[in-house]
Amino acid sequence: MATLSDVNNAIHATAEPIVAARDFTVLLSSTRRGARLARLLAERQLVERGAESEPALHIVAELAANAVLHGCVPGRDFRLTLVLGHGRPDTLRVEVTDAGGDRHPHIGEPVGDRAESGRGLLLVTAFADRWGVVDGPGPGCKTVWAEVDPERGST
Repeated sequence: MATLSDVNNAIHATAEPIVAARDFTVLLSSTRRGARLARLLAERQLVERGAESEPALHIVAELAANAVLHGCVPGRDFRLTLVLGHGRPDTLRVEVTDAGGDRHPHIGEPVGDRAESGRGLLLVTAFADRWGVVDGPGPGCKTVWAEVDPERGST
């Protein structure tokens, strides 16, 4: 007959974080500083998980910058989420959620060589295996996501 101690041991043995520990979510201020912090925090999280990925860091930087520039609503933060093991083992999903739900991103016309902006989503397209936009999770919000498969994500 199993004792309560045996049940607790079994729970702890099987309660190892499988997916949850591979997820990271943080709210950041919709400022340039918040966008920079998003990249730095993403880098730290990926290094700690042994999933270093230059492409993913470029994606985080671009999506966070876009959230600050185009999705900013005064007084509202943006959210960065990293999910390692999304769909396939070691596929990394980057999600940036902002309050600019009425402004969905799109790839614009090509910009001139001297333009200082307008290339963000072109870079996301180049570095990601897939990307897209979904409404929500709440009213007036949108989430821009991008996925990097392990073959592309290795540095």
